[in-house]
Amino acid sequence: MTVFTPRQAARVLLVDADGRVLLFHGWDPARPVHRYWFTPGGGLDPDETPAAGAARELAEETGLRLRPAEFGGPVRREITEFSFGGQWYRQEQHFFLVRVAAWAVDTAGFDAVEQETIDTHRWWSIDELDRTTERFYPTDLPELLRRALESE
Repeated sequence: MTVFTPRQAARVLLVDADGRVLLFHGWDPARPVHRYWFTPGGGLDPDETPAAGAARELAEETGLRLRPAEFGGPVRREITEFSFGGQWYRQEQHFFLVRVAAWAVDTAGFDAVEQETIDTHRWWSIDELDRTTERFYPTDLPELLRRALESE
């Protein structure tokens, strides 16, 4: 029987003026061949709200500093189960949509694990996500982006 560690997280759909979303490329240190693209974000600190966590994570991972009030409500809430570093997690995560004209990503705020397991970042269009054979999470990201952008 798999024992899951519960975790709360906030993720950010950072979209530029061309409608492209920022994704990081990395891997699970326990399974380095399992490589994938994913949105900025991560686990919440104790007593941290999802919007505050999204703001903190976005600043740490991209250098973009916004106030939690600038995030509005989440465009999606979900529960996902995954392993990372040999541990299984059941994560409740909130996705926030953030628009920027453009942004030069600054990863100087990466923690040690991020420095060791993330090798690049890239801005992806929805069409590129639809066509790629590369792995990304969430697996329905193109549809999530379409719905989030249409509901603005």
